[in-house]
Amino acid sequence: MRLDKFLSHATELTRTLAKQAIRQQRVRINNQIARSAAQIILDTDLITLDAEKLVLPENRYIMLHKPAGYVCTRDDAHHASVFSLVSDSDELHVAGRLDADTTGLVLLTSNGQWSHRVTSPRHKCNKVYCVTLAQALSREQAAQIEQGVILHGENRPTLPAQLQGISDTQLRLTLHEGKYHQVKRMFAATGNEVIRLHRESIGHVILDNNLQPGEWRNLTAAEYEAF
Repeated sequence: MRLDKFLSHATELTRTLAKQAIRQQRVRINNQIARSAAQIILDTDLITLDAEKLVLPENRYIMLHKPAGYVCTRDDAHHASVFSLVSDSDELHVAGRLDADTTGLVLLTSNGQWSHRVTSPRHKCNKVYCVTLAQALSREQAAQIEQGVILHGENRPTLPAQLQGISDTQLRLTLHEGKYHQVKRMFAATGNEVIRLHRESIGHVILDNNLQPGEWRNLTAAEYEAF
């Protein structure tokens, strides 16, 4: 994290005022006067402002059972926001969005580095969905999904996915990437249509069966440390 960003998170200073404090030599890193707002801070560094030790507020990690009709952004003219369901959500952001009509597991956090590990394709964090289709999935369509399909407007196929049948029109899909509206676009590319979509898990975190739509809980240490 940059020094000016650290100061703005650990104090009530804006980024502008944080840079001003650095120029005024009020900030020290490991007892040495800080020289640059862009300096990268390590977890082991001792940061002081006017000789007072600074620490970041404790990060939050939350599991939410997202209902249909809610969006994963803060401002939407037509839908309610998932942030309205969580108390003291000002510092939170979503790690892996869902469409308004998609239900299931949403992770919220105040830790940007953690959410990057959750969402970055480089970390290949598996996501499992329960998919309900308009028509029964043919063997040919299933093979396309499992091998990778070319999405509309793209040149490269999706990564291979895993399918597990539940009924003729319902299945469990495991993805290893997170393209925009990927699940719906994948099945549309095979000539089928997703009519209901529910996310069951992200990585090792599984949606708590005790959470009703709209309810949330803090992640356990084992859950958030799994990423």
